[in-house]
Amino acid sequence: MAQAAFEEVVDDFEFLEDWEDRYRMVIEMGKDMAPMPEALKAPATKVDGCASQVWLHIAPENGVFRFQGDSDAMIVKGLIALLHRLYDGLPLAEVAAVDARSELGRLGLNDHLSAQRSNGLRAMIERIRETAAA
Repeated sequence: MAQAAFEEVVDDFEFLEDWEDRYRMVIEMGKDMAPMPEALKAPATKVDGCASQVWLHIAPENGVFRFQGDSDAMIVKGLIALLHRLYDGLPLAEVAAVDARSELGRLGLNDHLSAQRSNGLRAMIERIRETAAA
């Protein structure tokens, strides 16, 4: 089961029949994210495997998973916002148990993202899981 913040997105998506509206919602979620400080946009936080530039700064606090992210592409920034709702605030031990592909599939994203975007999303999820496990 996903966090409450992600469940809200799932509920909102159910009311949006048009994929353009869903894309707009994802983009708006990205715009609403707190900005990531420029100093954190460094080679160490850059995610390889994404068509656009993506940075994830993962900084667990007291056993709780925390991260910030940013991208130069609006839709990707929205995908980061979705991942933030899915993972941020979880106990570190629970991060690996999240089936992100299945959870995001509930939104229908698997069928509506380009191959490049899907690969980038997988790379972001992999970075989150690997870092939380370390």
